[in-house]
Amino acid sequence: MMKQRHFAAAGVASLLLCTGASAQEDRPAYVRALAAGYKAAFVCSNLFNGGLSEQQTETDDLRGTYSSLNPIFPTLTATIDRQGRTVSVPYDDAMPPRIAVWRPSLGCTQLPIGAGPDAASTLPRMPLSPPNLDMQPWPTGDRQATARPNGDAAALAGVVRSAFDRRTYGQGSETTAILVVQQGKIVSERYRSDLNMHSSQRTWSVGKSIAGTVMGAAVHQSLIDVKAAAPVPEWQHIGDPRRRISTDQLLRMASGLNSDHAGNRTDALYFGGVAVADQAASWPLVAEPGTAFRYANNDTVLAIRGLQHVLGDGEKSLRFPFEALFWKIGMTRTVPETDWRGHFIMSSQVWTTARDLARLGILHLNDGVWNSQRILPPGWTDYVRSHGPAQPTSGYGYGATWWTFPKDSSLPQDAIVAQGNRGQYVVVIPSLSLVIVRRGFDATGMNFDLTRFTKDLLAAVR
Repeated sequence: MMKQRHFAAAGVASLLLCTGASAQEDRPAYVRALAAGYKAAFVCSNLFNGGLSEQQTETDDLRGTYSSLNPIFPTLTATIDRQGRTVSVPYDDAMPPRIAVWRPSLGCTQLPIGAGPDAASTLPRMPLSPPNLDMQPWPTGDRQATARPNGDAAALAGVVRSAFDRRTYGQGSETTAILVVQQGKIVSERYRSDLNMHSSQRTWSVGKSIAGTVMGAAVHQSLIDVKAAAPVPEWQHIGDPRRRISTDQLLRMASGLNSDHAGNRTDALYFGGVAVADQAASWPLVAEPGTAFRYANNDTVLAIRGLQHVLGDGEKSLRFPFEALFWKIGMTRTVPETDWRGHFIMSSQVWTTARDLARLGILHLNDGVWNSQRILPPGWTDYVRSHGPAQPTSGYGYGATWWTFPKDSSLPQDAIVAQGNRGQYVVVIPSLSLVIVRRGFDATGMNFDLTRFTKDLLAAVR
């Protein structure tokens, strides 16, 4: 048996945000183009997906981010076309502005660097609108008053209140939402004063766990076999060694592929307008598939790329996450964004609400069944929790797009945990019938103490 190797830093904090500049960021013009793309994308998505204001975007999403881009943001001015739902950010007199274009259900897509506004008309679109389920009872809809928890209601309220005080669970932390669901009922829900239950934020890497759930829906429909070779079309040439990589290995961050960063930095894809097929699918093997853990966005992006290829890479592939998962369980405010060719960037680029994330958690509590309808294969939650042979060297374990608590944490070992940059967390504990959602705008280098928060919350509700 080949000796297992690890070629990524294993601490979750370092995995969730790598702050070093990309090797290709040595050209000031490129760094400025990335900053303009970042600003265009976040202004566009926050305005037209999330219902947030331009000022909220400036305060929350354009501060405390990447050290190479932060100083540039104030020098760039976003021009917003609210009728056309586009955002343009000039950055170089000799180049077109960076442009982000909103489309119904698919959110904002960045045009490539150098593309002018005429390119917006070429973007793929999905001609379906989400159903209006708001008046249905929770959890499919939003009709439910907060229920009394099993346990100490006053203690639970105190823990949730402390999560917003910017010090108890991390000096300078910026909590925007806490939602606790016990036995299917909301027992605590609180938002920052300028936000509400329908305010949407970027998931960052919680999107990977959403992607893993979408993949489960595809497996249930017999569209894909995760144990088989990943159907990534760019790898299908005879002699390409990447044809050996399975979808399972992609979901477990064990592809053996190199990447620009260990962590969640894929700047060219996220902010540079580079397409999935050109960026994520281009990396070579540096380890035998299945033998080395490297946390990287590309693996998740490529798993979904393979699924879309199976579905035909057209409108059917765009509709699938909505029709197979999101809208079936009431996630009507979840917007997975794509590149300009129509391929989902579901490793991070998903906008959603705290309630929609709680719905995702409830689906996993119920072993993939929603209102008596099976959405995921039986045992899918066990699958995404199970550890493959390639693991981080310490701290949290990794299943298939979901994390697990450290074994020495004294937290329930049947839990699955979704984690994302800037303090996005979903904790699902089947043995306690509990879902915990925490959203935030934590600055780079500030880690919300999820372990302590979860322990305090469990002490209150048990």
